[in-house]
Amino acid sequence: MSALLPNLAVAALAPRRVEEGQSAAAVGLELFDQYSLADPWFLTILPVALLFLFWGRARRGRTAGRVSVLPSAGLPKSFRQRITWIPPFLQALALVLFVIALARPLRGNIEENTLSEGVDIVLVLDKSSSMDFNDLLDDGSATRYDVVKEVIEEFAVRRMTDREGNADNVALITFAHYPTVLCPFTLDVNALTNFLRTSETVEGGGAEDGTAIGIALAKAVSLLRESAAKSKVIVLLTDGENRLDEITPMEAAGMAAAEDIRIHAIHAARYVYKNTARGVIPTSDTPNTEELEAVAAETGGRFWRARDKESLEEVYEEIEELERTPREERRYVETFDLYPFFLQPALLVYLLAWLLSSTWARRLT
Repeated sequence: MSALLPNLAVAALAPRRVEEGQSAAAVGLELFDQYSLADPWFLTILPVALLFLFWGRARRGRTAGRVSVLPSAGLPKSFRQRITWIPPFLQALALVLFVIALARPLRGNIEENTLSEGVDIVLVLDKSSSMDFNDLLDDGSATRYDVVKEVIEEFAVRRMTDREGNADNVALITFAHYPTVLCPFTLDVNALTNFLRTSETVEGGGAEDGTAIGIALAKAVSLLRESAAKSKVIVLLTDGENRLDEITPMEAAGMAAAEDIRIHAIHAARYVYKNTARGVIPTSDTPNTEELEAVAAETGGRFWRARDKESLEEVYEEIEELERTPREERRYVETFDLYPFFLQPALLVYLLAWLLSSTWARRLT
């Protein structure tokens, strides 16, 4: 061990800060968390070195220093006799620290980057007056439109601030009789959610009221036509049927299919309402969703019917799982030497052992 001291001391006392310099050593044995050893095979010499250390001390001629005429037992031990075990213990500790330093412990700094092109998504939201009905919550405390906005906002936040590193471009179109690009494509989730929160339904019976699904889908296709994304999606939500045939939903679906754009269609309503002599009342009629189903099928998308908030949330969660693009993962590993943290204490412990064995804890051999 003494022969190692000069070289190890130079390495330990060299002007180098561990935190500043990246080690050129490769990981040889991973330990736990971010710690590893570059040369773990040095650990195999530790048992042998400890054996030689204690064997060397044991075979010294201590018996030659005993005086036979003095009693060998019964005398109280002095302070110096009580601390004679400290030098060999410190030498063993120093040896352990030296060997660990030779094994070159490393601290790893691991960075993982996940890359993805994301998906360009156009959210198309029906804001006709029928969205003011309040049948998506059991207690009727909110309109369809308010419930839908809340669910869509949560979906947008997840898609635009993905914890896995995927940020989608999202645009928002609202429509009744006419479509409006409420928010163009953006990566700014705050901008999109602010536009969504301030959106309101149109006045019932007014010139803007109606359900022009085909026109709204055509507007969304025109937005996505300029997109360079590999995956383009329209998520349409409505509570009714198309009422204007300037552009039919199937014509718009054909436009989308030609541009390789998928349309996912959602019908969000619990009841079908009808005008009666008693006013507008809910009925048990089943809504006609055949056209929405056909639009989705034409473009390779899916159709869902949501009757309440819980099922609507499940729909958007399913869409989120469907619209995932392959991710490319890159892993970077930097390692930093930790051997000075073992080598320098080893030198100090060995020096202390030498001082004690030469002074207070000195023994005759």
